[in-house]
Amino acid sequence: MKSSHAHTNRLATESSPYLLQHAHNPVEWFPWGEEALQKAKSENKPILVSIGYSACHWCHVMEHECFEKDEVAVLMNAHFVNIKIDREERPDLDQIYMDAVSAMGLRGGWPLNVFLTPDTKPFYGGTYFPKDNWLHLLDQISNAFIHHREEIYTSAENFAAALNQSEVDKYGLTDESQAFTIEELDRAFDNIAKQFDQNMGGMNKVPKFPMPSIYLYLLRDYALTKRKASLEHVERTLDKMAMGGIYDTIGGGFARYSTDGEWFAPHFEKMLYDNGQLLALYSEAYTLTKKPLYKEVIEDTYTWLTRELFSKEGGFYSALDADSEGIEGKYYCWHFEELVELIQEDFSLFCNYYSITEVGNWEHGMNILYKRTDDTAFAAKYNLSADKLNESVSRWKNILFSARDPREHPGLDDKILASWNGIMLKGLCEAYRALGDEAILNTALMNAEFIVSKMYDGKTLFHSYKNKQATIPGFLEDYTFVIEGYLALYEVSLDEQWLRQAINLVNHVIDYFYDESEGLFFYTSNLSEKLIARKKEIFDNVIPASNSSLARNLYHLGKLLNNEDWIEHGRKTASRFKNVFLTDPSYVSNWGCLITSLMSPTAEIVISGKDSIQIRKEIDRYYFPNKIICGSVLPSTLPLLKDRKPKENETNIYLCYNKTCQLPTTSVTELIEHLNRIN
Repeated sequence: MKSSHAHTNRLATESSPYLLQHAHNPVEWFPWGEEALQKAKSENKPILVSIGYSACHWCHVMEHECFEKDEVAVLMNAHFVNIKIDREERPDLDQIYMDAVSAMGLRGGWPLNVFLTPDTKPFYGGTYFPKDNWLHLLDQISNAFIHHREEIYTSAENFAAALNQSEVDKYGLTDESQAFTIEELDRAFDNIAKQFDQNMGGMNKVPKFPMPSIYLYLLRDYALTKRKASLEHVERTLDKMAMGGIYDTIGGGFARYSTDGEWFAPHFEKMLYDNGQLLALYSEAYTLTKKPLYKEVIEDTYTWLTRELFSKEGGFYSALDADSEGIEGKYYCWHFEELVELIQEDFSLFCNYYSITEVGNWEHGMNILYKRTDDTAFAAKYNLSADKLNESVSRWKNILFSARDPREHPGLDDKILASWNGIMLKGLCEAYRALGDEAILNTALMNAEFIVSKMYDGKTLFHSYKNKQATIPGFLEDYTFVIEGYLALYEVSLDEQWLRQAINLVNHVIDYFYDESEGLFFYTSNLSEKLIARKKEIFDNVIPASNSSLARNLYHLGKLLNNEDWIEHGRKTASRFKNVFLTDPSYVSNWGCLITSLMSPTAEIVISGKDSIQIRKEIDRYYFPNKIICGSVLPSTLPLLKDRKPKENETNIYLCYNKTCQLPTTSVTELIEHLNRIN
């Protein structure tokens, strides 16, 4: 029996779209906070923490099957204090309770449902449960809490102790003073290559996640070693993803992951953090390869982002749901009859191009647009010129876009997160570097202005923005990804205000997040709410770890500012991950990007004079990742620009390595020749 939606619980006053989705459940949900935690203590009840996010398909399924049902709510309300958490709003809590479920030997994921003692220590958990299993589990847990409370508390204490174990001790992150060698880089590559899907690209796992930092690392491995296998795997992966159903070939943008091993059928949610990183990845790959497919992906994804996720104020929203009209993928998929009517001429060619079948190539007779061969091979097979095929594809896309747009759009998660906007800002800057399109730079500048004016009070960066209000003091990921975005924006605009903003944020992070005893950074500030554990995020995943991102930022800024302490932090922390990196770089791929920067001299390129911006654009036409760029049209107090005021109407380019500089030049060609000689 489904409940009527007349009931309202305490989530109705929240701003998170995910929490608001549950505001009319008959379950008496609380947001995380003092009221709920105090209630659990005073009534001596176990806490049920249920964590998800608005674009999560299985979160919606569990809500419909369980949390909307009165008989489920009766049990939950009687025996538990029920707390709903948006993992995107409170990644600190999600991290702790996800780690706890892993420590229990259970598989993590979302929805994440964890049972806690009244003092917030976890003792059992799991992910998605169908209704009957969920009712059975609720019954078991409430009985155990009444009759076996002592064992539950002992177990909870043990899990809490495990959560508080030092990451340095847990993973043996000892200080390594030796530099990395090319032989070690070869060994690391051999180990990660064992996991490659040599046919479809990506890693040999199902489901398939994009994992952008792995391919950014492989691009840098190629730049350093000229190892063809690294570049080949990046190209194979990027080609197959762009041809797959995971990529929205009609509207632009990537879904979160593919449920199969062929990038064919995604869960259709589109996340800002994936698309920001993929924008940067395709931009770097385009700068190196000049493949038209990558340029098309960059342009279409940028267009989609600004059309559907960009707010009028200048911030980017978080996500689009997988579902529309309650059906997963409905917005993106097509019935055969519908396509017959729309495409008409050259329909059989269209079907062959996109793998369309009369019975549907996916569920419920639906078709996902999916390319099995690249355009060159397809044109050759059907005896078409490249121009003729491009003309047809462009016509098909325009027809389908116009037919699709009036459909009910997937739900929008309209909260704006600092961390994901920092990732997006970096992606925009890389896209601008690759394409030189001024509209992209203008979007990046609007986004940077939004972050500094709406999500920063001069000291604290806030994590979330919604309804004209910034809330939740920032986590390490917020600071480091915004720093990375500002650094990238400085290097493309040469506007020092963005460099100063990055420096301010770094100083704040060192003051409030740094752990002197271990030389790493906590995920939460020492001013944040005290939770049962204070974690450090050190392993790279779909999003790079905040510690690896910050180490790269400190190294980069250290080079720009001649700050040896910051450079040394980058060196020292990267070396601590040596054993993990040599064994399996996929867990530390962003650390791998830093490691490759440390293995050859980082080029310090200084541009001074009236044509600095134009010269910067010319330099960025060449793929050379291990560099920093510093420049100014006007005299500057930055260390690298000091005493480098050019003569009037002249622009000088300086190339320095480890505090040793070449003679200045006015020629980009000469600079590139120098770069290629030294590396």
